[in-house]
Amino acid sequence: MKYMLLIYVPESRTAPDPAEAGPMMEAYENFNKAVAGAGVWIAGDALHGTDTATTVRVDDGGTRLVTDGPFAETREILGGYYILDVPDLDSALDWAARCPGSQNGGSIELRPLVEFAAG
Repeated sequence: MKYMLLIYVPESRTAPDPAEAGPMMEAYENFNKAVAGAGVWIAGDALHGTDTATTVRVDDGGTRLVTDGPFAETREILGGYYILDVPDLDSALDWAARCPGSQNGGSIELRPLVEFAAG
């Protein structure tokens, strides 16, 4: 079953202290190797900060409204994601707990993917 691990971090952590950046990047590198080595990694990336976000809405009349920034103000932002193919929720929970984003004030939201048939 495929799960998306959505990594939420406090907005203040999007530009980490240089002293913290090295160990954090090493932790992510090790996690990346672990999920790839286990054969469960499908995709994953970090996201730029909310200052680069653009939100699009289309009203009932079909008019597009484009707004700079995220949909809502929040203390936590979506910092990145992984898509893993694992046997079950328990396995996804184990990987989420190992992800560096779940530590030091961060959190991981797990969502199973709905897979539609192609064509």
